[in-house]
Amino acid sequence: MDVENPRREIEEAVAAGDLTTLLKTSGMLHGHFCPFLAAGVKAGALAMRELRARSTGMEDLLAIVETNNCFSDGVQMTTGCTFGNNALIFRDCGKTAFSLVARDGEGLRVRVRAERVMQERSPEATALFEKVVVKRAGGAEEGRRLSALWRELSFRVIGLPDEEVLDVARVSVEVPPYARIFASATCSVCGESVMETRARFKDGKPVCLDCSGQEYGRLAGDGISIGRRVS
Repeated sequence: MDVENPRREIEEAVAAGDLTTLLKTSGMLHGHFCPFLAAGVKAGALAMRELRARSTGMEDLLAIVETNNCFSDGVQMTTGCTFGNNALIFRDCGKTAFSLVARDGEGLRVRVRAERVMQERSPEATALFEKVVVKRAGGAEEGRRLSALWRELSFRVIGLPDEEVLDVARVSVEVPPYARIFASATCSVCGESVMETRARFKDGKPVCLDCSGQEYGRLAGDGISIGRRVS
């Protein structure tokens, strides 16, 4: 790894259109290969090339994803915009699409033609997906077979022409300001450090949301919802 530019290999693969390398790298993050991870790689790489963009993880380049499924991991890996570096924005729209924009809000929105990706699935892969993933049934052997079929399909999807899989449009969007750095407070109940803006007060002392019993925002597989600690 180039410690001065840890994304150099990814940037070189994007510039060269080497989607195979990008998909393999994304698989390390995602944990397996699947068609919509591949679609995220294609969409992210296309937007990076078209905008001649480069990410340093300092919020100068922003990715606005509209789903929190496999597609978003491909986008994060290829663009370098992640939740951890505050350059990934989540719009809970349930669409397989994302926008890559500069700090001024100008950029591209890339939508995946999901129906085209689905056409590449075999009847066997469709049936196994329904059983293993949707119904959480089936045995280890069926899980391994689905993984093998998905892997084959993923590398086929990245080989499809971009114009068959992706729709691209210029966009101008409103972007949030750079992330603020907040001070920390110490919860008077559990003693853990908590971001000052997430602390509440009880008897004049700071408490975290868990110890206060208040609700908090939660991002899970079904999108954004409200959670509360159960103890």
